[in-house]
Amino acid sequence: MINNLVHNIQNLITLSLAEIETITSLFQEKTYKKGDFFLAEGQICKHVGFVVKGLMRYYINHEGEEKTYAFSQENNFVCNYESFLPQSPSSKIIQALEDCDVLVISHADLQKFYANIREGERFGRIVIEAVFIQTLQDIASFYIETPELRYERFLKNHADIQQRITQYHIASFVGVKPQSLSRIRKRISTQF
Repeated sequence: MINNLVHNIQNLITLSLAEIETITSLFQEKTYKKGDFFLAEGQICKHVGFVVKGLMRYYINHEGEEKTYAFSQENNFVCNYESFLPQSPSSKIIQALEDCDVLVISHADLQKFYANIREGERFGRIVIEAVFIQTLQDIASFYIETPELRYERFLKNHADIQQRITQYHIASFVGVKPQSLSRIRKRISTQF
């Protein structure tokens, strides 16, 4: 499992053998069953995770409805940085959509990562910025784009996982009821 993480890190920064050993000692293996919460509403996000196997979704409860705004799959990091960095309660929820194997690092161990990995802070900044920008784009599109455009963007950005996600969760991501998603899918399929 750790090899996937090390390879992912080495795509962005150079690691020595000693740094690889440090990383191996700081990340812990954790399993989440389908339906388990990586982060529940109101909890403080205590870990950054690296998904080795499985799929997670990010969502909020908005007026009694679940609004999905992102997904994390294999070789993606999973975290609510808005809660993790200041160690404050989260309004966002992260839940396993499949059984997941995740490598996690605590807030305290991440500080050790930054202190002991020569380019650790640079790596952390790159990952946080990429996730934060993608999250902002996903949330902004929810308010700017039509459901049809959001569905087309979902197909473009998540083509590799669409068969792994229920229609309910896709509809939640698009911002419509499942029945409306069926109509959107039909309209789009007749256009091509």
